[in-house]
Amino acid sequence: MKNALFVIDPQNDFCENTGSLYVPGATGDMTRLASFLRRNADKIDNIFITADDHQPNDISHPAFWVDTQGNNPAPFTSISVEDVNNKVWLPADGNVSRAVEYLSELKAAGKYAHTIWPVHCLSGTNGADICKTFMDAVLEWAAQTKGYYQIIRKGAYPYSEHFGAFQAEVINPEYEETMFNYDLADELYCYDKVYIAGEAKSHCVANTIAQLFDHKPELVAKLVILEDAMGCVAGFEHAADQIYETAKIRGAQFADTGLTI
Repeated sequence: MKNALFVIDPQNDFCENTGSLYVPGATGDMTRLASFLRRNADKIDNIFITADDHQPNDISHPAFWVDTQGNNPAPFTSISVEDVNNKVWLPADGNVSRAVEYLSELKAAGKYAHTIWPVHCLSGTNGADICKTFMDAVLEWAAQTKGYYQIIRKGAYPYSEHFGAFQAEVINPEYEETMFNYDLADELYCYDKVYIAGEAKSHCVANTIAQLFDHKPELVAKLVILEDAMGCVAGFEHAADQIYETAKIRGAQFADTGLTI
């Protein structure tokens, strides 16, 4: 049996209680995940880690948007295509048509309402770094097994959210980083089991799984979802319930970090 550990966005801004977008319970999630890795180190053949990598002027950050008085929206403001058409909120760079197109595509696809988040995971900052609790265990694993871990950065394209590991919420064909990452999906498919965890269960983990439904459905049955190593953004505790129900129907397994492989 070949096993991979696939961890979504275990970064300080999500996982440390001082982080700008701390996910409730994430500190404990990372402690449990680190213990899982140490206990099963000799059975984990590869580790894949995704990481948000944003700029301040990102479509999900306040600085991207202004009202008619030049004020930025507060974190957790929801912005709709109607808000832009009615000039409640407008993109600060003046490209209204691109903003309308993005919000319209989100709405048409039935995805999350566009939410403004606290500024998080800025490229090159401590908030974007991998949580030390988990990263220490990864480095121990690498030393013990002579293995190699991969960090897959996402979210640098500023005009779309990039919750899932494989593609942006709205694809721009001119930017390869927004399109479905078949190389990553195909590499993960080489493993018998892919143990998946990370932050947040309600958003980035859920969307990573959902992106497989259409593009690499055969990988879903290889997933083992470590339920006690992920948490939900406050207020979104049930936002992704249907995704996990669908994953279960399609053969994904659910376990906790007490598992011995």
